[in-house]
Amino acid sequence: MKKKLQKFKESYFLYSFKRDKVAMTSFIVLVLFLIIALTAPWISPMDPYDDHNIDIMNSEIPPMWMDGGSSEFILGTDNMGRDMLSTMFYGLRTSIIIGLGAVSLQAVLGVVLGLTAGYMGAKTDAILMRIADIQFSFPYLMVAIFIGAMFQVVFGVGLYEQLAVPLLVIIIGVSNWPMFARTIRASVMGEKHKEYVEAARVIGLPRLTIMFRHVLPNSLTSVMVIFTIQVGSAVQSEAALSFLGLGMPVTRPSLGSLIRAGQEYIFSGSWWITIFPGLLLVIFVLVISLLGDWLRDVLNPKLYKG
Repeated sequence: MKKKLQKFKESYFLYSFKRDKVAMTSFIVLVLFLIIALTAPWISPMDPYDDHNIDIMNSEIPPMWMDGGSSEFILGTDNMGRDMLSTMFYGLRTSIIIGLGAVSLQAVLGVVLGLTAGYMGAKTDAILMRIADIQFSFPYLMVAIFIGAMFQVVFGVGLYEQLAVPLLVIIIGVSNWPMFARTIRASVMGEKHKEYVEAARVIGLPRLTIMFRHVLPNSLTSVMVIFTIQVGSAVQSEAALSFLGLGMPVTRPSLGSLIRAGQEYIFSGSWWITIFPGLLLVIFVLVISLLGDWLRDVLNPKLYKG
């Protein structure tokens, strides 16, 4: 363990990270967001899910530094009388859960199918890649509309609101797995003809063992970059779906549903209901993108431009 730690301290990865102020700043901000999301139930001034804490008479109170503001509500309240700071903390938590869950599902599906296509080749590769092409031809909004509408018709709106998080994870995850599949397939096709794979075949190791224990670990570098960037993309997808009324309901805050809830009031003077969650979403996606760009440069030296 000590040797691994010492090796990491002396690695180019850590050396590059320490020299890149943008990457360090992005990482610190991302860790802060993750801490806020994890501790939202304990650090939020109020619980936006608890009806006993919500008073409709407190709706649309401006931030405390504006006329009519209150120190009780630092960033003001939304149209339902909920504390904006609390709803943003809970909304960030929900958006991150959906983002990580959706990208994890994308990664599992994409890696397994891409590994199978790249290693097996021939007809298996052709069939799986054609399925990926077909999947790419269906925009996730179309899939979301179809699944959401069918679920609400069959099981009702109430159950849909309760299961909105897992449904969005499935919708966003299933819609974008081909990106992982194509990337891992390309890496596997370059690895499967190397000497260590041939040696594993010669000694009689099972095909699945060779694929998952030998080829896969040497093909995951590019997947790390895609995973990082796709988390930001998944959070944006959730926000877009929620804004269109196809994602999280307004009663269950996410960054997208908060932006949607306030868009009707932005021109009436209650701009903070939309602007603050929107800024939080932009910053979160930005730091994810910056970290992804840094990872791409470090893990792919040929692309590094200095």
